[in-house]
Amino acid sequence: MTIEKATIISFVMSGGVGSRLWPLSREDFPKQFHNLSGQGSMLLRTIKRMAARSDTTVPVYLLASERHSDRINQDLAGTDLAGGRPILEPMGRNTASAVVLATEITLREHGDELVLVVPSDHEITTDRDFWNTVEAGVEAAKAGRIVVFGIKPDRPETGFGYIEVAPETTQTRDVVRFVEKPNEETATKYLASGNFLWNAGIFLFRASVMRDAFRQHAAEIWDKAVAALNEASTNISGTYLPHDLYAAVPSISVDYAIMEHAKDIALVPAKFRWNDLGSWQSLLEVGSVDGNGNVLVGDVVAIDCEHSYLRSEGRLLSAVGLRDTAVVATADATFVAPVNESQNVRKIVEQLEKTGRLETKFTPSQDRLPQVGAYGNRVRHWLFDETLPLWSTVGVDTRHGGFHEAMSFDAIPINKTKRMRTMARQIYAFAVAKEMGWDGPAHDLIEHGLSFITKGRTDRGGWVKTFNPDGSILDASEDTYDQSFVLLALAHAHKAGHPQALRLATETFAFIDEYLADSRMTGFLEMPDDKGLRRSNPHMHLLEAFLAWYSATGNRDYLQRAARIVDLFRHHMFDSETWTLGEYFSNDWDRAPGEQGEWTEPGHHFEWAHLLSAFAASSGQKDAIRYARKLYASAIANGLNRSTELAYGAVSRHGLPLDTNSRSWPQTEAVKAAIALDGNGGPDLKPEVEARVGRLFRWHIEPAPKGLWIDLIDQKGRAKAEEVPASIFYHLVSALTQYVDYVGKRPQ
Repeated sequence: MTIEKATIISFVMSGGVGSRLWPLSREDFPKQFHNLSGQGSMLLRTIKRMAARSDTTVPVYLLASERHSDRINQDLAGTDLAGGRPILEPMGRNTASAVVLATEITLREHGDELVLVVPSDHEITTDRDFWNTVEAGVEAAKAGRIVVFGIKPDRPETGFGYIEVAPETTQTRDVVRFVEKPNEETATKYLASGNFLWNAGIFLFRASVMRDAFRQHAAEIWDKAVAALNEASTNISGTYLPHDLYAAVPSISVDYAIMEHAKDIALVPAKFRWNDLGSWQSLLEVGSVDGNGNVLVGDVVAIDCEHSYLRSEGRLLSAVGLRDTAVVATADATFVAPVNESQNVRKIVEQLEKTGRLETKFTPSQDRLPQVGAYGNRVRHWLFDETLPLWSTVGVDTRHGGFHEAMSFDAIPINKTKRMRTMARQIYAFAVAKEMGWDGPAHDLIEHGLSFITKGRTDRGGWVKTFNPDGSILDASEDTYDQSFVLLALAHAHKAGHPQALRLATETFAFIDEYLADSRMTGFLEMPDDKGLRRSNPHMHLLEAFLAWYSATGNRDYLQRAARIVDLFRHHMFDSETWTLGEYFSNDWDRAPGEQGEWTEPGHHFEWAHLLSAFAASSGQKDAIRYARKLYASAIANGLNRSTELAYGAVSRHGLPLDTNSRSWPQTEAVKAAIALDGNGGPDLKPEVEARVGRLFRWHIEPAPKGLWIDLIDQKGRAKAEEVPASIFYHLVSALTQYVDYVGKRPQ
């Protein structure tokens, strides 16, 4: 006579990120999706285990993150869930909410049946041993007890939670208490007592019993999770929980919410061998070893190594003489630690997350961009916690005044000529940082900078070109480029409340009008009385300064000044045939002869695109946006090194590379241009914004020491910079503060 088995509805939890197996496991590709045993992913093996109960069908529901839906579809293609489906969370809310969903779905769709909740990332010996263990707890669960499952410990493990049980009486044991991960001394005592088992994180219960427990001990979690389920949408790929309602569910584990408060909990000792594969040491213990006790995965050559876990996810990994060591190398990160310390990789992950590094979140891929806003935390940390603190202290010349023109890669100031444009750019950078909420000494830095540069006023009211390192004037030339940056710095100093900024700017405008404005009303000269070549670049920075003063004051006189620059751009600087911006022109604004007439710079295309977008927003002259798009498209099409995707230094009007090096500033201007053009009547450029920020960090920032950057990279991606120029700080602060603002305004 066959005894009918109790109905069990299974729920597989797949919401963790597996940080203890970093750098292989990431937020977008956690450990349950990896094939660590050679027999398929841990998730797929768990799903198949649920279907292996003999003589009965077990519906399988998958509680998982919505961001992993594509991986789930790939993993489970063709897998029969026996009437179950994925339940997809818009964000993680820990295990208590998962258990509520499992309970309520069972009550709605199957009635008051038994619910089995299991993790998706555990290694279990055989399906038969697993189900024999579960069946041993069925009667207790049917009788109204919550049943948990324990693993007999074989070592004083500090990485697992423990369950204390009463002396053995039957095949189920009474739970005394749940204990968090202990220190080694306590774990040793637990092992010796024989009354402590590892918590396997598996639960079996009648649905109504768990519902009543939540209503008694954690009613808010129950009510809010059920409210989210009420508004969920279901289609062929699963059930999708609403973001806002699910975000309101308190994030807490079921152990804290229920198990530490519930009474009469039963424990069934596991009849299966178990490993949560929660460290590289655990993978060494279960993996196939060579004759020296090593586990070698991927392209690995090991000589004279013993009892080591060596894994490469790409390029060759070679090792000599390692003992009891874990080495895991991926395309973008390498982890090395003694095997018995490998579980402490979480400390590395915590440090990386603190600084906003993306290596914890995204798996390297050539054909996939990280999610929009992904670099937000990394940019904020680098800008406000690494770079600004360095340049606002070490970068300040407290002896001679002003700011240091450059630093070594050891963050030591370099004694060299100080340019007016760099001094002004530093003032601008600190003022803009203040506008973005930086709590550093911006007022003091602005005052320090202005006090220094005012020593460089000429008798006519202009500003000199360069200073000696000691602050004495070296070159008293009144270059238009330098005047534009002084005006830009003064605009932001005025916004910051500096009392003399407006007066100094008014005097500077008067100097420009009298000595630098072309009498023919065609822009500005390079220097007073100059009749040589004309450049578009100083005009671009005058446009930047005019727009900054309009923003600071609302005075439309500044906007009219900007409009005259834009008209000059339309009629002389822009080539409508090639969509390029010329750099050099004759005194009559004809294209300069020879290579100079062919010379265009992708970085300036990006810079103009951003400024034209800002001008269009202020003036209402929407045709400026069309010019901005054409410049951006031209730079992307013809101005990038296809091996690094960085902007070249210069290309011809028809896309022939003229300067194949890549400096950091064009990459920052590409970020600003993409931000300006995103959602401005054109295509969605959000992925492009992330790509540009990512490449800036990949090539110029991450390889450099803290707070510094590599300014120059050759066409093969090799660093060529020998120092860190302060003049680039302006570009970085401008672009990255705009990115922070852009991410902050984007709907979440």
